[in-house]
Amino acid sequence: MGKSKILRAMTEDGSARIHVINSTDIVNSAIKYHNTTPTASAALGRTLTAASVMGCMLGNKDDSLTLTIRGDGPAGTILAVSDYYGNVKGYIQNPDVDVPKKSNGKLDVAAAVGHGYISVAKDIGEKEPYIGMTELVSGEIAEDIASYYAESEQVPTVCALGVLVDVDYSCKAAGGVVVQLLPFADENTISLIEKNAALLTNISKKFDAGLSNKEIADIALEGIPYSVFDELEVEYSCDCSEERTDRAIISMGKQAVMDMLEEKREKGEAEEIELCCQFCDKKYLYGKEKLLGLFKNL
Repeated sequence: MGKSKILRAMTEDGSARIHVINSTDIVNSAIKYHNTTPTASAALGRTLTAASVMGCMLGNKDDSLTLTIRGDGPAGTILAVSDYYGNVKGYIQNPDVDVPKKSNGKLDVAAAVGHGYISVAKDIGEKEPYIGMTELVSGEIAEDIASYYAESEQVPTVCALGVLVDVDYSCKAAGGVVVQLLPFADENTISLIEKNAALLTNISKKFDAGLSNKEIADIALEGIPYSVFDELEVEYSCDCSEERTDRAIISMGKQAVMDMLEEKREKGEAEEIELCCQFCDKKYLYGKEKLLGLFKNL
C-alpha cells in the first residue's frame, strides 16, 4: 500500500498551526489487520488519524504517544500509538461492532463508542509518561480531541476527522484537519478560523473528491496567509518482534508457563504457547523446547 501524508503549516502572523492528513492508506491497513465492520473502521480510523497527527507534534524523535478512547458502548476500548514521525498502529476491542446508522444514513460512531473518557499518554523520556484525561463530549472522536486539548492542555483546537467506507468495506477516503491557536493569537485570525471551521464538515468527502492536503488547508485557513513547513509520509507501522514476545513470556515466570503446558498436555493439545500481536495479528509460536531454552538462557 502507498503511504498517507501529513502537511504541516503555520499562519504567517504566528497565530495558529495546522496539520492536514490524508490517512486513507493507514485506515485500509487497519481494516486489513483487524477485519473491522464499517462502524468499527470509522471509529478506529478516526482515532488512528488523530493519533498520527498528535504524534508528529511531539518534540523528540524517541517520543511516543498513546491515544485511548474508553467508552461504555459496544465498540469497547479503542487505542492508537503514534511515534514522533506520525507512524501509527492501533486496535479496537470489538472489531465486529454493528450499530444502526443515523437517520441521515451516516455511520453512528458515537453510539458505538458511548460515554466515557479520552486519555493521552506522552512518553517523552521522563520516568513516568505525561497523562492527560478528559470526559468524552460526543463519542464522535473529533469533538473529543478538540475538547481534550482545550481542557487538558489549554490549547484552543479545531479538529475535523472523517472515514468514508466503501461498499466492499474498504476505506474509500479518510483524513483530518487539526488547527491549533498559539499564544497571543491575533483576534482577527481567530475569528476567521472559527468561521472556516464550518467548512470542514464531511472532511472524508473532500478527500474522496480528490482534494490535496494543501487544498484542504486553503479551506481551513481561507483569508489567512500561511506558510507550509513540510509534508511527511506516514504509515500504519507495527514494531512487534520475537524479542518482545520473548520478554512477555519470561515476565510470566517459568512456573506459570510450565503449568500452562501441562494443562495443554492433559487436554491432549499440543504443548505450545501462541502469542498474537494485538496491533497486526502476527502470531508467535513457542514449543516446549523453545520455552525451556528461553528460561535456561536467563
